[in-house]
Amino acid sequence: MISVNNLSMQFGGQWLFQHVDLQFTGGNCYGIIGANGAGKSTFLKILSGELDSTSGAVNIQPGVRMSVLKQDQFAYDAYTVMDTVIMGNEHLYSIMKEKDAIYMKEDFSDEDGLRASELEGEFAELGGWEAESDASRILQGLGVPTENHYDLMADTDPRLKVKVLLAQALFGNPDIVMLDEPTNNLDIESINWLEDFLLDFPGTVIAVSHDRHFLNTVCTHIVDIDYGKIKMYVGNYDFWYESSQLVQSLIRNKNKRNQEKIEELQLFIQRFAANKAKSKQATSRRKLLDKLSVEEMPCSTRRYPFVGFQPERELGKDILTVKDISVTVDGTKLLDHVYFTVSRTDKIAFVGENELAQTALFQVLMGELEPDEGSYKWGISTSQSYLPKDNSDYFEGCKTELVDWLRQYSVKKDDVYLRGFLGRMLFSGEDAFKPVNVLSGGEKVRCMLSKMMLSGANVVLLDQPTNHLDMESIQAVNKGLTAFPGVVLLASHDHEMLQTVCNRVIAFQPDGTIIDRVGTYDEYLEWLDSQKNKK
Repeated sequence: MISVNNLSMQFGGQWLFQHVDLQFTGGNCYGIIGANGAGKSTFLKILSGELDSTSGAVNIQPGVRMSVLKQDQFAYDAYTVMDTVIMGNEHLYSIMKEKDAIYMKEDFSDEDGLRASELEGEFAELGGWEAESDASRILQGLGVPTENHYDLMADTDPRLKVKVLLAQALFGNPDIVMLDEPTNNLDIESINWLEDFLLDFPGTVIAVSHDRHFLNTVCTHIVDIDYGKIKMYVGNYDFWYESSQLVQSLIRNKNKRNQEKIEELQLFIQRFAANKAKSKQATSRRKLLDKLSVEEMPCSTRRYPFVGFQPERELGKDILTVKDISVTVDGTKLLDHVYFTVSRTDKIAFVGENELAQTALFQVLMGELEPDEGSYKWGISTSQSYLPKDNSDYFEGCKTELVDWLRQYSVKKDDVYLRGFLGRMLFSGEDAFKPVNVLSGGEKVRCMLSKMMLSGANVVLLDQPTNHLDMESIQAVNKGLTAFPGVVLLASHDHEMLQTVCNRVIAFQPDGTIIDRVGTYDEYLEWLDSQKNKK
């Protein structure tokens, strides 16, 4: 459906990518990946026609309809939620409006009747009579309640607006759907619904995403932007990752063997070049040396920080007891007599649509919020480290250089140690002297992770740690939490992280109560589906 021919894109005198030749065909889902700044969103904008490339061409099969996930949440404030979704099929929406305008005329003429008849035929052919029911089905699947379907977008909760714009992109059976970070700000149930929708979608899907589980579930191909090139691979994200790691390992091993051979030959030539008896062998080896080359491994734009939590003290038997905690904020009951205990082997996933309840519980456990009722008690052997969802209090108004900011949380105060530590967290060179108040969202999260690693805590609490992080940093956090020998309390939307890290799930219900299940996250979801099927 889409062919890309000799495509190149230049920004500020630098090439994002060059000489790209790709084919996107129907029935496939393509996941676009790459480091931050590699050009993922730019490439998607070029494919959708929103942005012109420096050179080359994008050709789309004539007659196909393309739908693109819009990013501007305020663009449709004058329209209802239902109209906004139906506007995903612009032709159908324009027919609806023209038809309605004709029928509202007081002086309805014969010409109006003929035009209305034409419009009715086209309206039916485009599925107009089912438009509202189809739009409602998509909205409900994404978690937008039916009572909100005819609200003005201007009056709609921003969290629901994101879902409405996604529903707009999926509406009306487009031939091509282009999605830039479609799972951002979606709850787990909405993501699951979206995955099922795309698995059944017969057209072409092209999506930029940092969500590894989403990419693994829906993608038939991975489009990797790296080394200034764009390459397409068959398979999902995990297949691409394992394959790319293997290729890099093979190149490194080949280079090592070649380098060793080169050094051996050079040494022989130096020793025997002046020796007449050995001159023929030296000449032979020189010819062999000329043929050997150490392949230069391309400089990847990907950078992986090191995330590793090392507890200074072993955990005892008693970890945490939460007794009948209740919290009400702004008249809303977030926690209602919540009770649970934590054991020394627990890594708990905190899930549910109500993120405010998760955050409130973490704030209570860290002494930042006083519960209305109930109590909690940490075991005497425990020490806690906390990554809050909102870390602004640690950085706002602070003009301290990064190395000095980190120094206050470190036992070792010398610059060499701190700069080495920051280097492993991708703050190399002069980055260590940046004022912390100018750091990006992702850099601030990496700072908070650094603070946690320096604490030596044996219990870590993380509230949405993947917010603002690129895929490489997310993988590093995932790896660090999996290897951590202590207790983990983790609130996240990252399915892959929840599944690979956690062995227990606590799900927050709308009424403030919890469901507590031992097992993996996937096992919890299977149980949840079985409960729904019983109803």
